[in-house]
Amino acid sequence: MGRFPASESSGGALRAGTGKWQWAPSLEGPIAAPRSHRVLFAGAVARVLEVEIGPGEREPQHTHRHPSVMIVDEPARIRYYAQGTLVNESGTPSEPLDSSGRHVSWMEPEGPHEVENIDSHRYHAFRVEFLRTDSGS
Repeated sequence: MGRFPASESSGGALRAGTGKWQWAPSLEGPIAAPRSHRVLFAGAVARVLEVEIGPGEREPQHTHRHPSVMIVDEPARIRYYAQGTLVNESGTPSEPLDSSGRHVSWMEPEGPHEVENIDSHRYHAFRVEFLRTDSGS
């Protein structure tokens, strides 16, 4: 499948009342989970990650501090863990796929999480992270 649970995805990622990110930079996806997160492009306002999880693999715990758009071009059944606790196990896609089998979803910043591919084929996606908001932060 490939969609991460929107209601749990932020995982309390921002400190209440401060709007500040509470997790260490070392937990960022490309740093903490480099086998599954490869930076394809990094600019002043956006970064593009390629996300790949092989069959039976589970990513190390990591975060995503920026809102993003996730473009899943090779969905797979996954287990999503937030801070070590199983939150969701996919069975069938919960979002409509376009005619090519891909789907696109908005992602809020995500606190510590891991994704496990429980399918027999790889999970593959592109994640476009928006590094700046309208306020320039």
